[in-house]
Order: sequence, then structure tokens, then C-alpha cells
Amino acid sequence: MLQASKDWRWKRSEESNRLHVDLGPDMELITPYKLRLLTEDTRVNPNFSLQDAEFYNQVFCYLQQFAVWSEAVCCQIALNATAAKHYLLPMQPKSWFFKPYLGATAINDAVVVLESDCQQGEFLIVECGAEASLCINLQAEFRLDEHLILEPFQAIRVLNNRIHPLMAMQKSAQTA
Repeated sequence: MLQASKDWRWKRSEESNRLHVDLGPDMELITPYKLRLLTEDTRVNPNFSLQDAEFYNQVFCYLQQFAVWSEAVCCQIALNATAAKHYLLPMQPKSWFFKPYLGATAINDAVVVLESDCQQGEFLIVECGAEASLCINLQAEFRLDEHLILEPFQAIRVLNNRIHPLMAMQKSAQTA
């Protein structure tokens, strides 16, 4: 596991118009989050905070339990989730892209399924609210409709009644 460090820093890159995470010598992660979508916190205090490190570690350890993603991918997901949770401006739900969940199985996991008219895909709940949750896309790409695509780790807020539980048996069958 790539351990969070006090030397990690958030960097706002005008060149790429994205938030970066400087992980030390010759290591940098570019998030999909455009500068206009970020809070001023990355400008005021660019250090990777204790709160950032705690959330990063929590997400990383949670993802490792699935034994589906490599350590590097878990690290990438956890860093993007941390950026989304702590540094994205609030956004309105865009639930019209997703089919409602009509089942009775309770949602107990942070890795969930969202279903558009075009496809079904896995998302990570980054922040769960009473009515809506902020999720990041875990697919290579996720087609919202015939014109719009969510790229990996892009965030979207959806009403909780659109979130489908991840079937654990389905997930473990994919790894076999």
C-alpha cells in the first residue's frame, strides 16, 4: 500500500486544468476534476491533511477487501475519492440519467451499481447524504446517455433511490 505522507500535496494545474496529487519524487496523479469545480481549499492549504490521509486509508483498505483491484488501482481510486469528497464544490443530483432501484435489498456497501438506459456500472459512494450521494465512476467509461460519458473517477451526485446494491456473488464470480 502506498502510505499517505505529510509530503503529499494537492496541486492546481492551469496547464491541464485539473487537480493533481504530488506524491513525491517523480510520482503524480492527475484527477479528472477541473479547476472550476474545486473549492478554494486546494489553493489555501495544498498539503495532504490528516483528514485526507484518514479518508484515503479508509477507502484503500475497504477496496482491498474485494480482492478485485490491484494495489495500484485501489490507490488511484482512493486518491480520487479523497479529492472528490474534500475538494469538489457541491453539485446538484443528476438522477434523471439513472433507473430507480425497486428492490428490497438494503445497500450496505460503498461500492454500488448505477444503471442508465445505456449500461450498468460500478460506482463508489464517496459521500452519503440523507437524500443523495456523491459517487465516482469505477468503469473505464460509463455512458449516461447516447451523448454523455463519465470518464473513470468522474463524480456525479444521484438520489439514493437510484443506487442499486452490488451483488457480492456477482463481483466474486467476475474474479474467478
